[in-house]
Amino acid sequence: MPVDAEDQQGGDCSDQKCGNVGISHPFWLYDQDTGRSCGSDPYPDFDVACTNNSYPSLRSTIPFNKGFKILNISYKERSFYAVDLGKLNVLNATDKCRAPFYNTSVKLNRPFKIAPVNLNRILYNCTEGNGAAASARRDRELAPTNVSCGNQWAVFARAGVPHDATGNYSNYARKGCFAVVVPVPASSAGANASDYKQLFNDGFLLTWDVPLPPHPTILPRKFTHQIIF
Repeated sequence: MPVDAEDQQGGDCSDQKCGNVGISHPFWLYDQDTGRSCGSDPYPDFDVACTNNSYPSLRSTIPFNKGFKILNISYKERSFYAVDLGKLNVLNATDKCRAPFYNTSVKLNRPFKIAPVNLNRILYNCTEGNGAAASARRDRELAPTNVSCGNQWAVFARAGVPHDATGNYSNYARKGCFAVVVPVPASSAGANASDYKQLFNDGFLLTWDVPLPPHPTILPRKFTHQIIF
């Protein structure tokens, strides 16, 4: 997805770039050695890392879980497309039994929101012992993924469902299955459930709120000694 040059202007850090994405206010690239930004008073939660010097990534709120690869940024629209790297990490993991799935929404820092234009793909982690996985295999609305743990559980994908800002997806619950919600592009309407991996790589649309001013650095007050009679 191309990024207009005029879309990448602004701020003291406007000349910074990671891969094909320009990093400008309120985002900032931190120095991995010093942990500092290129400017002063950076906004919390808008720090990005230049991963492998090829793409910027946002951190996850969940420790030890991969964050989000930024595909592009529109500063005028205050939006950007991103890929949930944690989901791809699970799909590509050697040991699937120890690869955790999380709802994408819980991994986002407070300023960022999943745009309502996205669809949501639901992943069902169904246990084998109670017959839930066998039932999911017979369901034509679901497609098996490459994620399973021997004869303990298996993950199935459902085609995109409308985004619900309240996060209420109870209508899609399945007995014996744990559901995880993953946003996918609105353009994926009509895509097959088996296209889950490509859709995850295509990313989804995020927006951000105007950030609050950073907290000023409070320096220690200087006191003068006074003798009081």
